[in-house]
Amino acid sequence: MSILTTTAAIAATALVAGFAIGQITGPSITTEIEIDAPADAVWAQLAHTEAYADWNPFVRNISGDLETGTYLQVTVGADGSSKMDFTPEVLVAAENKELRWVGRLGFRGIFDGEHYFILEETDRGTTIFHHGENFTGLLGFPLIALIREDTHQGFMAMNEALKARVEGKS
Repeated sequence: MSILTTTAAIAATALVAGFAIGQITGPSITTEIEIDAPADAVWAQLAHTEAYADWNPFVRNISGDLETGTYLQVTVGADGSSKMDFTPEVLVAAENKELRWVGRLGFRGIFDGEHYFILEETDRGTTIFHHGENFTGLLGFPLIALIREDTHQGFMAMNEALKARVEGKS
């Protein structure tokens, strides 16, 4: 086998392996905040998507039904930054517990983001709001390097705004 053939075979194997790994695992962004209210009060604000423009500094708009298998129209982006519109599929819509969707750049396997909001009610009557996104796909690792910090800041800003709204401080 020539060195060129060997190099091409190694490169092709690396590309296929990278694609396969990107389908199974990828980078994640995770945040959480404790909200001084029960899960149903947090869910009420989270599910009232028509009011997002009034309080949410990151997820600016959601339209569509929060039901498993439906598609939403979502606009994200903090003030002063460019906005992104996408049409994710709702994977989980469990009242007072979890909302999860998956959005894709192009077709499946290029850059997929599984966004989640999980409400964990504590024995003290507060709610731990878990907010994050798991990325997969061929471009998962390269693109996250470009958006990680802004996206993390956006998640944190939304968490703080949701906390203030639910606790009556906004």
